[in-house]
Amino acid sequence: MANIKSQIKRNKTNEIARERNKAVKSEIRTRTKSAVNAVGTENEESALRLAMKRIDKAAAKGVIHKNQAANKKSGLMKRLNALRSAN
Repeated sequence: MANIKSQIKRNKTNEIARERNKAVKSEIRTRTKSAVNAVGTENEESALRLAMKRIDKAAAKGVIHKNQAANKKSGLMKRLNALRSAN
């Protein structure tokens, strides 16, 4: 455990940021799964839009890198297009 006051404060802020980042990444995964599950339903468009929005927001906040956000969006679109063509 740290003895230096500034490091104790830094550990506290790091823990808060870690929890927030974990929540944001979890929501990205949740929204991606819901967009994949919504293929072929009437709320497919809104689920996709919400997933894309959450990915962009995470990149803007610095939770994920902008290139990772682009890769996630690209991968999501590939999955959705594959599912659409299979149906």
